[in-house]
Amino acid sequence: MSKKEATTFLESVDLYFNRAASALKLPKGLARQIRTCNAICEMKFGVEIKGGYEIFTGWRATHSEHVLPAKGGIRYAPFADQQEVEALAALMTYKCSIVSVPYAGSKGALKIDPKKYTIEELEHITRRFAQELDKRGLLGPGINVPAPDMGTGQRMMSWIADEYQKLHPSDINAQGCVTGKPVHFGGVEGRMEATGRGVQFGLQEFFRHPDDLAVANLDGALADKKIIVQGLGNVGYHAAKFLQLEDGAKIIAVLERDGAIINNQGLDIEEVSNFKLEHGKVEGFPGATFIKNGSEVLEHPCDILIPAAMEGVITQENAPRIQAKVIAEAANGPVTYEADQILNERGIFIIPDAYLNAGGVTVSYFEWLKNLSHVRFGRMDRRFVEAQGQKIIEAIESGIGKDLHQSAKDKLLTGPEEVDLVRSGLEDTMRTAYVEIKEQYLSNDKINDRRTASYALAIRKIADIYESMYL
Repeated sequence: MSKKEATTFLESVDLYFNRAASALKLPKGLARQIRTCNAICEMKFGVEIKGGYEIFTGWRATHSEHVLPAKGGIRYAPFADQQEVEALAALMTYKCSIVSVPYAGSKGALKIDPKKYTIEELEHITRRFAQELDKRGLLGPGINVPAPDMGTGQRMMSWIADEYQKLHPSDINAQGCVTGKPVHFGGVEGRMEATGRGVQFGLQEFFRHPDDLAVANLDGALADKKIIVQGLGNVGYHAAKFLQLEDGAKIIAVLERDGAIINNQGLDIEEVSNFKLEHGKVEGFPGATFIKNGSEVLEHPCDILIPAAMEGVITQENAPRIQAKVIAEAANGPVTYEADQILNERGIFIIPDAYLNAGGVTVSYFEWLKNLSHVRFGRMDRRFVEAQGQKIIEAIESGIGKDLHQSAKDKLLTGPEEVDLVRSGLEDTMRTAYVEIKEQYLSNDKINDRRTASYALAIRKIADIYESMYL
């Protein structure tokens, strides 16, 4: 394929799928069944804005219904289109399967620039969009469950949930029609940080495997490893924050819309984030060199490159110049198919998006379970755990004949809160999935990289469900 014939995002996802499917023995036609998008709905609806009507275009793709509900975010973006929505829905199907979350893949988008509207106008638009989704059977706790994505957040999810509750007042599980809600409105502690936290847990697991580190020409731990982050939104910020504060990693560069800042001695990510919030840009951040053409920094030497914003930032044009030892895909589709081939040939270790950014949907699953059970995590067992801790303290003190230090007592006497349980569940998910991907990679001679292994793992799990249904 020539440089002028670069694949689209959807084409890249399909090519990754085909590459993995060809390494598996599947019944004739089953791979096509799994790959094909089941349905996509385009909606056009009018909303009264400033005394007149505006027509908005939105989409909701349901890639698969091998299990229900289907799950996936809704993004608000002026460049949104149907093909992007289909690609993201497909990726959601594979992502959920990889991390063993019992959802099928879905995705939605509204072609809109949210910055051009007031909060009141956005609420009106979002509620109308929710109505359109509902009347088409594309919204509901057992059918299709949206979540935040680019351009959307907790407040918008609250509007959708509230609108659904008004339309279905007898549905006792109505709050579960959407995830990513504020905690006081049925959300779960730890959801905001979830995708970034999942990136951290995924990288921590990678560093637990010396043979994988050797492939990437790395050793040791995350401490002092040089990291470049592209995109300091919710995902990039939380990933960088946790890797820096808890693992001792060194964030040497940050890429944003206006350019990039770099300091090989390290950047304080909290200070960078606060500066960006105050000034709306990273240019001028003290103690760092500003580079107007921020994409150049993607090619700067580092241990780990974390693309955490848009798809298609690493292409066949810049892939030959990437100097990172590991690319940790925190965003969806940051590496094109052509670039992926180049990077694999060069021996750069890629931790794929379908695995690494699954923290969001994993914790969304926990929120959905909370909404269906109507019980806060930790409510049933926190005090029991604390009582067990007291018994352990008493037994130890009785055995050694002296009191334990108060700090040790405090640890044993503090039962888990909801956020502790959410983080524990997420860590277990990311560690387990990493090992399963690795086992798929090692057990199949036709699989040569972790992206193919992750897709193969997803396909195999979905194929098992389809074959069970057919039988």
